[in-house]
Amino acid sequence: MNIEEYISSGILESYILGLASPEEASILECVMKNNAEVKTALEEAQKTLEDLATAQAVTPPNDLQTKIWDRLQSDQNSEVAKLEADKKEQKTYGINPEIYPNKTINWQKYAIAASVLFLISILGNFFWISDISDNKKEIAQLQSEKKTQDLSLQKSQEKLALLTDPNILSVPLNGVEKHPDSKAIVYWNKESKNVYLNAENLPKAPKGMQYQLWALVDGKPVDAGMYSEEKDSVIILSNIPKAQAFAITLEKQGGSTSPTMENMVVMGTI
Repeated sequence: MNIEEYISSGILESYILGLASPEEASILECVMKNNAEVKTALEEAQKTLEDLATAQAVTPPNDLQTKIWDRLQSDQNSEVAKLEADKKEQKTYGINPEIYPNKTINWQKYAIAASVLFLISILGNFFWISDISDNKKEIAQLQSEKKTQDLSLQKSQEKLALLTDPNILSVPLNGVEKHPDSKAIVYWNKESKNVYLNAENLPKAPKGMQYQLWALVDGKPVDAGMYSEEKDSVIILSNIPKAQAFAITLEKQGGSTSPTMENMVVMGTI
């Protein structure tokens, strides 16, 4: 596992939240001492968690504080009333207050009750923080999808530039008798003599097979390049100075020195 994989594994978040095992924490602390990138990533993760906790803080109901305060006041009044009753009882029966000192109010439970407001907010934030790793995966997926869309857009723009080039001659290739529904288009640059192929309407080649383009030059077939999906319309297959027709055959992976005529799929003349 390299440093980037280690950082994105979720160990930093587990360490910050106190969920990492002692062994994991020890390894991380050792790594941070010798790797500034990991230390920086930890500091950034801490800031991210703090910012997220602030942004997602849950505001308690408006009347919750009043209810808690009323309860504290009620309990305090009960304690005071009980102390007053004890004093009266001591006086009535002649009990010496020095022997039975006044009871001390237990403020600890009131402090615990008062912290409820803070705990409500923390509990709300915890569920958000625990999903940080999932959020990172979703972000990575979105970035991957955007990259795919950008590549698709770039390919479309390159095809559009090819179609609008005045030097491009389009040669439609229609299916032969065995493949009547197959179609393709050869784009031949009359100036540079470069040949491009759009074969999106051909069936996917069987495993171990590949489409090969041929140019008919002075009655003889000339290899015009092997087709693959990533080359479609955007990558030069070959340079053909002159031709009277183009055809595509289905050949073994890597191509053939001469066309397999029974495996011809489409053909078109210029």
